[in-house]
Amino acid sequence: MGKKVLVIGGGFGGLSTAALLARDGYEVTVLEKNDQIGGRARYWKQEGFTFDMGPSWYLMPEVFERYFSLFEKNREEYYELKRIDPYYKVFFEGEKPVALTPRFEENQKLFESFEKGGGDALKAYMEQSTYKYEVAMEDFLYREYKHIGQFFNRRLMTEGLRLGVLNNLDNFVSSYVTDQRSKQILEYAMVFLGTNPAQAPAIYSIMSHVDLNLGVFFPEKGMAGAAQGFAKLCEDLGVSIKTSTVVRKIVTKEGKALGVETDDGFIAADVVVSSADYHHSEQALLEKPERTYNEAYWEKRVVAPSMFIAYLGIGRRLKSMEHHNLYFAKDWNKHFDGIFKSPQWPDDPCFYLSCITKTDGSSAPKGCENVFLLVPVAPGLEDSDQKREAYFNHVCEHVKRVTGEDLREDLIVKRLYSHRDFIADYNAYKGTALGLSHTLLQTAVFRPRHQSKRVKNLFFTGQYTHPGVGVPMVLIASELIAKEIKETYGR
Repeated sequence: MGKKVLVIGGGFGGLSTAALLARDGYEVTVLEKNDQIGGRARYWKQEGFTFDMGPSWYLMPEVFERYFSLFEKNREEYYELKRIDPYYKVFFEGEKPVALTPRFEENQKLFESFEKGGGDALKAYMEQSTYKYEVAMEDFLYREYKHIGQFFNRRLMTEGLRLGVLNNLDNFVSSYVTDQRSKQILEYAMVFLGTNPAQAPAIYSIMSHVDLNLGVFFPEKGMAGAAQGFAKLCEDLGVSIKTSTVVRKIVTKEGKALGVETDDGFIAADVVVSSADYHHSEQALLEKPERTYNEAYWEKRVVAPSMFIAYLGIGRRLKSMEHHNLYFAKDWNKHFDGIFKSPQWPDDPCFYLSCITKTDGSSAPKGCENVFLLVPVAPGLEDSDQKREAYFNHVCEHVKRVTGEDLREDLIVKRLYSHRDFIADYNAYKGTALGLSHTLLQTAVFRPRHQSKRVKNLFFTGQYTHPGVGVPMVLIASELIAKEIKETYGR
């Protein structure tokens, strides 16, 4: 038998790392605190409705295909994919809603309708977005960074200005388009990377290539279904998966992890990988001398938003909605300020609303709609039951005004989920949904390390580490960590 590896956390990060290590000959066990595998990508089932609880956008399909190819497998062996059309619908304040589609010429016409020359501007913008994406995939994302010299590599030094590393995304987008609607469509993805477009490096314009060129997909049985596919891959490779197993401590001696202490006793290991919340992993599971980062470090980080989520089962179909729906307030900077500058529950919030029933009819009873409503909010806010209920009604009034749909009518199922739940279910720092924000000083080498400085056989994966937030990024992190472990410890 190979060396024993314990992986803490059974989300995409933990499962993808576990499978790679099992492929390399390690004896791997995944320990998941909740009663269901998937981490944030779990199901919640109620009254015939099946809700995806967390991630809902399947992007960068080539990252998933590459991952499965590492096992000489096809992704289709574990779950099917469907391209969504339209990709998403956008509602604006006082304006007619629009749809972004897989047909680029239609998107060009849309941008042209926003402003004269907008179609050509979109084409030029997308050309540089594609270039940056190709450079990022080739030279940055699949690279380990242990010191700053590795970040400022030859290509970055020679093409840094073109890549937009030192410019912010909002300024960069404004150099191509001026209409607010165009800008919001090209910048909205920053919300899901946990940052303000005015603070995000312009290299993140790659996200426009990701959604408008590569496309938006939906996996069979949702994102939780994809997570189940990763769990099946692990099982095929001999990984042991234990749910309802809470890790209380990473046991160490003289700078080496010996294993973990759980509610059911001690489990020995040669290597420990934590895909749990990074702050929790260090501050709660390690003694103070064993932590790479102290509490002062975390207090200085820009923490990504939490989310106010409503899982709603509605006894009718929402005719005005598509699968993915977004609303952008005219003054969306006010919403961003309420997250990053002066934390507060936003009064005129931007929101995301998903109706997966449009693609997967099995997710709700016949004639009903499965609705996932999300508002990005600041981490660390008061999150009482009373506040949740009041804010739910406020947001529903907002949705009604914008879309004409009252989500409270014909309501069969309702569950509200926010800061307290992220903390209880995932030990999330300050109730964040996404980890650390993607600012320049929290990119690549400036994100928390994959390998502990104090405990030599302890590694970290997940959204806090490089390359960052989002399921594709977490899969890339897993490749980097598995490679590092194999090079360091052999088999």
